[in-house]
Amino acid sequence: MINNNNYWSVNEFAKYANTTRHTLMHYDKIGLISPVSRGHGNHYRYYHSTQLTHINLIRSLHRLGMTLNEIKDMKDTRTPQDADAILKRQITKIDAKINEWVSARKLLLTIQKTINSALSVDEEAISIQYLPAEAIILGGLNDYSRGRNDYDALSSFYHEMIKQYPGLDISYPVWGRYSERRIKGGDWKWPDRYYFYNPEGYDQRPAALYAVGYTRCGYSQGKELYKRLTKYIDEHDYEICGDAYEEYPLNEVSIADDNNYLMRVLITVKEKAPEERRRRAYNRRKTG
Repeated sequence: MINNNNYWSVNEFAKYANTTRHTLMHYDKIGLISPVSRGHGNHYRYYHSTQLTHINLIRSLHRLGMTLNEIKDMKDTRTPQDADAILKRQITKIDAKINEWVSARKLLLTIQKTINSALSVDEEAISIQYLPAEAIILGGLNDYSRGRNDYDALSSFYHEMIKQYPGLDISYPVWGRYSERRIKGGDWKWPDRYYFYNPEGYDQRPAALYAVGYTRCGYSQGKELYKRLTKYIDEHDYEICGDAYEEYPLNEVSIADDNNYLMRVLITVKEKAPEERRRRAYNRRKTG
């Protein structure tokens, strides 16, 4: 029997290496890693504690996509130069996978943020709120000439973004921006521009005072909300002074009925001049 504490039976080694007896037997069979000694008389196979580093490297490389044959080739023909080249390739793969997962996490956090922003809102209320700046990636002016519609414009937006920003993740929510001129003119059929709601965006929805309202509808079906908002703005002594942003915090990701998405509109506003507020207050008292 081997009594040295540095030698472990197959079951013990499997336990310390966080693997299984079956896996060790298979690795031994294909010549990947084998016991270093057999017990006298009982022929039990024993591994040495120094082999833990080897087995951990094998399992790490295998989890990262190297086949067992590739790992064995590395073992059988190893030189410092070959080992270095193989490990460099694996590190490159790991870095790519890390970047992929980091990007995926940012996307999911952004979508989660938009959903959470709508869970406790009063969908019937309109309010005036100061909102901080938000990062976005803004597209160019939409072209609605020659019978083009909002879906044509959206397709062009995606093509433009891919061309302008190679490698851009286009999975982020896409929402619409309307100009001050169009909102004041009551023209809110389709957005002037689309934008990605992206936390690493190169543009901004600016920090400003906004009139904020909600409605349940499908895409581009919220004209009644725009009417309510513009009426509310005027009646509460505010005036439109900038762009409007049309968002869908609850959309196909979280709502099954595509006519029941939650639409949020933010219109940039400011208080009317004191003289105008006094005049309107006087007229209200006079007619009241």
